[in-house]
Amino acid sequence: MPISRRTFLVAGGAAGGGLALGFYLWRQRGRRNDTPRPDAYVRVNADDTIVLSVDESEMGQGVTTALPMILAEEMDADWSRVTYELAPTDPARFGNQWTASSSSVRRGYRKLRRAGAAARHMLVGAAASQWGVPAAECTTAGGAVVHASSGRSLRYGELSAAAALQPVPDEPALKDPKDFRLIGTSVARLDLPAKVDGSAVFGIDVAVPDMLVAQVVRPPVFGAAVASVDDSAATAVAGVRSVVQIPGGVAVIADHFWAAQQGRRALRVTWNEGNGARLDSKTIESSLSKLLTRGKTLRDDGDADSAMAGAETRIEATFAAPYLAHAPMEPLNCTAHVRGDSCELWVPSQSPIGAREETAAALGIPEGNVTVNTTLLGGGFGRRGAQDFVLDAVHASRAAGAPVKVVWSREDGIGGGQYRPAAVCQLAGAVDADGWPVAWSHAFATPSATLQAEGAVELPYDIANVRVRGAHQPSAISTRPWRSVSHSIHGWVNECFVDELAAAGGKDPVELRMRLLANQPRYRRVLELAADKAGWGTPPAGGRARGVAVHGCFGSYVAEVAEVSLDERGRVVVHKVVCAADCGQVIHPDTVVAQMEGAILYGLSAALFGQVRIERGRAQQSNFHDYRVLRFPESPVIETHLVDSGEEPGGAGEPGLPPLAAAVSNAVRQLRGAPVRRLPLNG
Repeated sequence: MPISRRTFLVAGGAAGGGLALGFYLWRQRGRRNDTPRPDAYVRVNADDTIVLSVDESEMGQGVTTALPMILAEEMDADWSRVTYELAPTDPARFGNQWTASSSSVRRGYRKLRRAGAAARHMLVGAAASQWGVPAAECTTAGGAVVHASSGRSLRYGELSAAAALQPVPDEPALKDPKDFRLIGTSVARLDLPAKVDGSAVFGIDVAVPDMLVAQVVRPPVFGAAVASVDDSAATAVAGVRSVVQIPGGVAVIADHFWAAQQGRRALRVTWNEGNGARLDSKTIESSLSKLLTRGKTLRDDGDADSAMAGAETRIEATFAAPYLAHAPMEPLNCTAHVRGDSCELWVPSQSPIGAREETAAALGIPEGNVTVNTTLLGGGFGRRGAQDFVLDAVHASRAAGAPVKVVWSREDGIGGGQYRPAAVCQLAGAVDADGWPVAWSHAFATPSATLQAEGAVELPYDIANVRVRGAHQPSAISTRPWRSVSHSIHGWVNECFVDELAAAGGKDPVELRMRLLANQPRYRRVLELAADKAGWGTPPAGGRARGVAVHGCFGSYVAEVAEVSLDERGRVVVHKVVCAADCGQVIHPDTVVAQMEGAILYGLSAALFGQVRIERGRAQQSNFHDYRVLRFPESPVIETHLVDSGEEPGGAGEPGLPPLAAAVSNAVRQLRGAPVRRLPLNG
């Protein structure tokens, strides 16, 4: 949010009587953005229910429970009466609705605490006024205001209408975290009943009157364009309404999914493949390697070259990471209804504001004429922040003159780009005569449109001479953030190379890290805990080795120890992962543990199997038979320990992933007697 914007709390009456609180944006100092609509954020209804409009996308990470918990804690609400609704897409009320970077709780923590404290203050004021007693004599608990000396109490619902007339405090007093009673407990998630009984609506579930379904034949080569279309066989399929060319390819629009799929299979499209047909993984890696010496300097502490020249021991390593697909379990989908100069979307999106903006631009209509209904998401990992699948539905609906749901196949999702970029990283380091690192150089190159430097520049280790350079090369293969963004690459590279420096200096990997993190107490705490719980320093079972890694990102710090063996064919088997995480103030412990487990399993799938190979401009992977993910029998035992650091909340969805590949790779280095420089391990 730009500095010229700030938020303010306003109050009013809720529909049907009650208290409504809303946060609004001032875009310029002293000038309000629009007329306040105080039903935007929090409602305390006369029936005693408290409803929070959740302005983040729910994709399994639990924000529809965690955010209401923060509000309810400061309100002293009766948790059984607290619920939520998914907020509409409205930048005037909610700002930039973009769910990414493990930021939902971090963004909402102070804001919702303030809203809850303000509501509690106003409810107390209403009760005190009604009783004719000082507000200081009143307390709150379990969704009621209590006047202990007279034995009187009033439920929040009974006070909600009168509370709406109370002044809104500018800076309501917040609780001391030591007095939290709800935050830090693993209450039942609010979204579970609907997900269990099937009433929860994901994008794939959307059905609107007169809706058609479309499948899109997309370019088989990155950057290819349609040359000609033969739709005679496709339009002969029963149920197919039309075949239309749209910017994303050629859409087969039908009465239902089966007809659309059969029509797509019958369609014959000839493509102009263009220069993208020259792309392949080997040449991409070679071209990236040539960029390593020409990168932009992003960090330059001390004099790395001189330190290396005068050091006792110097080592170098080149690492290669592949393209990765996101592969969320719910296929990409969007339902759109274009009506003249307006459009309504139903979409599982991480960026409803982006969907609104790009839809308006594509149709040439005002953004205010686009309504976005954000559904639940069956996984996102960054992929659902793109708008390609949204625009497929928009263009298909405009062509059909009816609402159209576009559903991508698994092959579309895995073969269609928007990958985590590939990368080549070249590292050099040196240790002194006592075996301690004195110099570090990290150069990387990626085909991403940005430098993807997160995790490289913020090296936490106390090394006097550090240089980081980065370069990027534009490509026809589209890329975008993938779970933990470039931390997934640089976390692996950095932590593998730290182990190599430890070996070069004859140091234990944990001992070396602890010394280099002397001024990083949060890193040290999780590293020490993970090592202790994993039995570091004691021999593992026969044929096994342990590897360790630690990484910080998105406001959290995670250390992991992996216990690994090799099977009879030399393939990597991971038996156990011990994780220690400092996410600051934990709202819902069970959800944080689940997020660490999910990140570890997602990261392990990538470390062992994940890669999208490119040949002749075509992705060689298409579905889960060749874009492998972890199977149940392959899943390790995962043990997670949470550190209570007393800090503000950090992220939980992504920080568990970056250390995983490095911890496993460092164990494999011991078993194979050679460092790991390329992923996937079992590819």
